Amino acid sequence: MIRCILIVGILLRQSLSHPGFFTSIGQMTDLIYTEKDLVTSLKDYIKAEEDKLEQIKKWAEKLDRLTSTATKDPEGFVGHPVNAFKLVKRLNTEWSELENLVLKDMSDGFISNLTIQRQYFPNDEDQVGAAKALLRLQDTYNLDTDTISKGNLPGVKHKSFLTVEDCFELGKVAYTEADYYHTELWMEQALKQLEEGEVSSVDKVSVLDYLSYAVYQQGDLDKALSLTKKLLELDPEHQRANGNLKYFEYIMAKEKDVNKSASDDQSDQKTTLKKKGAAVDYLPERQKYEMLCRGEGIKMTPRRQKKLFCRYHDGNRNPKFILAPAKQEDEWDKPRIVRFHDIISDAEIEIVKDLAKPRLRRATISNPITGDLETVHYRISKSAWLSGYENPVVSRINMRIQDLTGLDVSTAEELQVANYGVGGQYEPHFDFARKDEPDAFKELGTGNRIATWLFYMSDVSAGGATVFPEVGASVWPKKGTAVFWYNLFASGEGDYSTRHAACPVLVGNKWVSNKWLHERGQEFRRPCTLSELE
Repeated sequence: MIRCILIVGILLRQSLSHPGFFTSIGQMTDLIYTEKDLVTSLKDYIKAEEDKLEQIKKWAEKLDRLTSTATKDPEGFVGHPVNAFKLVKRLNTEWSELENLVLKDMSDGFISNLTIQRQYFPNDEDQVGAAKALLRLQDTYNLDTDTISKGNLPGVKHKSFLTVEDCFELGKVAYTEADYYHTELWMEQALKQLEEGEVSSVDKVSVLDYLSYAVYQQGDLDKALSLTKKLLELDPEHQRANGNLKYFEYIMAKEKDVNKSASDDQSDQKTTLKKKGAAVDYLPERQKYEMLCRGEGIKMTPRRQKKLFCRYHDGNRNPKFILAPAKQEDEWDKPRIVRFHDIISDAEIEIVKDLAKPRLRRATISNPITGDLETVHYRISKSAWLSGYENPVVSRINMRIQDLTGLDVSTAEELQVANYGVGGQYEPHFDFARKDEPDAFKELGTGNRIATWLFYMSDVSAGGATVFPEVGASVWPKKGTAVFWYNLFASGEGDYSTRHAACPVLVGNKWVSNKWLHERGQEFRRPCTLSELE
């Protein structure tokens, strides 16, 4: 038991400095082993309790036989000096020993182990983050609650179901965020599963309480009133529901008065709010972005498609690639996005991941106003930075990028490795600094980000595409490949068509690494042009 606690303690201390489990699937795998160790500890506790009960049971059976015999002839029984001695001994000594056995707490080992590990458990932020991820996946991939609840997701290896309690929890998370659209969806799913006979600790009254209010908040007064009446049929004394019923009836009566006094043209109109659905979004290209994530709305025409080719690329006669050229495929024409196939080996990928895992931290963005690094809800991943000098594999990868792009990597940023979390994403953004961010890379002193090189270090079962909403392009992850594009025109002006996003990971574990190459050092490798848009 001590050995088990020590091993688990060592394992979990590696994760202690990495809060935000939900932002990295790679680090969440540690929790699987944590829970496995807890189950082993729990089974040890159960076995100890069973052994204890078995001893007590044997003692009880033995005394049951003995007392049954003794009570038939008490005087004759204690008349035997041995029986008399043993009776006194049992009552004076052995019953005390039995008492100590009954009082012995067999849970000490398990509770100690659990207490040690609990300080490393996911917290409320993780639970809420994972719940919001399901809501995000639901919206992005047009999934209904029943599909998610039954686990009918594409590419799943381990099917899982949501219970009434799970659906209720998702509804409560949405409710806390004043997201009444998703509150209604998930409370209706919880109610549906209850009505189908699922046994649950959550009752219909609790579900209807949340559901009726969420529906009211979206302006559907008739439905809210109907659900409130249904609640009161189950619990006539429900204080809040009785209050809501009176209020809803008052509002409806007021509406009737308004409708009666209105003109004939307006008499049939309702004064209730139109049902809003999902909340108004801060992201203008949300619809376009989510369609591309689903593989819809791609704007590549057959005529343009014919101009995209696959080729062997030797890096402009680079000696390293003359005899073994790289396989290059055109993914898009404007902006030009190319994919290199089989450009990083499985062995190199594992080394990069092993180097990155202990350093993974919640991914941040630079606040354009303050310049401070901060975490944001629209970037759900963890990242780490690897320098070329610390491992020959990283150095070799950097030189490979230089040889194939013809750009100087000595002024590039370090290799950034990222692992996405539950529903991990990075909403539409630019890699380069715009004119209103003149100091974005001032500390580096290497100019703007001229180009992006992105390695895909894992296959993704579903979701996780890199999309370009401005031009309607989608690039799907494929392990061992890399995509490359220029963020700046040769003139140094930003190419706004390169605005891109990492779609939420629906099923699977997405690992990527990217290299941002900067302007300095490229003066003769990519000469400036006189035209802004060239």
